[in-house]
Amino acid sequence: MMTTLTKNTQEQPKFCPFQQVYFLGGMGKIVSRFTEAGKWMYAVEMPLGKEPEIGRIGSETIILMQETEIKPLEV
Repeated sequence: MMTTLTKNTQEQPKFCPFQQVYFLGGMGKIVSRFTEAGKWMYAVEMPLGKEPEIGRIGSETIILMQETEIKPLEV
């Protein structure tokens, strides 16, 4: 019995590193990208605001988002 394999074509990412983007709740720039479960994921760095009284701890401005959650920022 012969089985037919379907070609799994990986779509190209819509965003590139250092590109400015926006999303519900803010804006930022793409730091990196990778695929997970066949979907593009992006590490987005948000601009630092005023430093809180307790100081900054770690990478608090980088969030992971799916490609469908972000839009390009037209400059």
